[in-house]
Amino acid sequence: MIARHPYGISLLAGGLSATGFAPLNLWPLALLMLALWMEILMQATSRKVAFFTGWLFGLGHFIIGLNWIAKAFTFQAAMPEWLGYVAVVLLSLYLAVFPALAALAAWWLGKDKSWAFILALAGTWIITEWLRSWVFSGFIWNPLGSIALPLGQVTTLSMFIGSYGLAAILIAGAGGLRLLCLKRWKAAFPLILIFAGLSLIPHHQIKEISSDQPPITVVQPNIGQQDKWKAGYEEQNLVKLAELTLRKDDSPRIIFWPEAAIPDYLETGYPARYYYGRPPEFVRQQLGGLMKPGDVLVLGALKLEFDEAGGRAVGARNSVFAMDAQHELLGRYDKAHLVPYGEYLPMRPLLSAIGLSRLAPGDFDFWPGSGASSIDLGRFGKAGLQVCYEIIFSGQVVDRDNRPDFIFNPSNDAWFGSWGPPQHLAQARLRAIEEGLPVIRSTPTGISAVIDANGAVRASVPMGQSGRIDSPLPRAKAPTLFARYGNVLPLGLALILLLSAIAIRARAR
Repeated sequence: MIARHPYGISLLAGGLSATGFAPLNLWPLALLMLALWMEILMQATSRKVAFFTGWLFGLGHFIIGLNWIAKAFTFQAAMPEWLGYVAVVLLSLYLAVFPALAALAAWWLGKDKSWAFILALAGTWIITEWLRSWVFSGFIWNPLGSIALPLGQVTTLSMFIGSYGLAAILIAGAGGLRLLCLKRWKAAFPLILIFAGLSLIPHHQIKEISSDQPPITVVQPNIGQQDKWKAGYEEQNLVKLAELTLRKDDSPRIIFWPEAAIPDYLETGYPARYYYGRPPEFVRQQLGGLMKPGDVLVLGALKLEFDEAGGRAVGARNSVFAMDAQHELLGRYDKAHLVPYGEYLPMRPLLSAIGLSRLAPGDFDFWPGSGASSIDLGRFGKAGLQVCYEIIFSGQVVDRDNRPDFIFNPSNDAWFGSWGPPQHLAQARLRAIEEGLPVIRSTPTGISAVIDANGAVRASVPMGQSGRIDSPLPRAKAPTLFARYGNVLPLGLALILLLSAIAIRARAR
């Protein structure tokens, strides 16, 4: 049956493999589908068949895993809802090229020898995922390694080999499962033994958060995307944030609000007409009224960029500001990884002419910031900032020359459907493990969370609910191996795997 329908089975296997991601977390099914797909690849009779087998697997994998993107289009009145599903398919047609390239290279290197093929596919998958993270600005949502989160100690390996390296472990496990199904016990035994051993080791032991750590308050106001920018809702939304911010004791704390929490501008110096009667001094004073001495508020807001004359706004930045109780700004971070079609419109003259616009409201595009950086919060230490989906970019979330004590990931997942937020949370957990740093997430509608440096969710507010988290700030670990060397490590692992595959094939010949 496989020989007669390799393409159809590959498409089906790819779709079912995506059930291994959150929120379903069906990792045994995902491994089984990877094993089935590997058997199809091993039976490929030509480079063309191998490439399209990989491409169709990737197509099903991404269409199912990224189905939440269609929901985003329902918030843009200028675009019909059905266009969201077209967008998912078109994006998947492109992203599927990466597993197709991995499949083609692995088939070419290891088609004559199972072990060579498994090692080659593990190596080429690492490389193609890394390429997916930066080619055409990058979109590395749902790296294969995030399937490993329920597998305890397997995920902990990401502090050494990163999340891209985890993909190699999963592919090796699926390769062993394939050999097991073919009753090739001797060949399967080493792979299954290693994978099972890693999975059965108890998950990293997590100590209770020390009470001498500074207290934090994470706010989730449950403001839907349909209400976020609606005229007349500004005060109502601010009231929701304010009610959830009121201090419960006298200890100075860090208060975390979501991405683009307020529509007002916090910086002075703009022409008066841009403040809409709410000058930054007034806004800061209003925010400061929610704080007590010693508090720090970290929130998302917008920054405008002006032409050389300074009189006309020509761009905006999706920013995070830190402000103390004296209404002084402590620092600002500008989002660097912008979302195409979400925060800026590629080929604007052409696409705007046919009535399309970006999904986030506004008259001009966002401009990117310079990259990962840290803001000094005084007694509370240094905060690393990553806005929304920036947290998915493994190895790019921390300023290594100015290492923070934690990462704050304000986000707006309100238009991510029901699958997007749990997937987003899973990838934030991977960054915590890789970097050995706590990750704090505040979103309008969920999932807001406090994640410790082991990747464990210590507290959270579910989707679709308003609430707050009061917790001590989890401690950071010493820099992990990955925190020191980044993606050099998984790429080095990929090289070792590929050289091993070449050596096995050469010896067989």
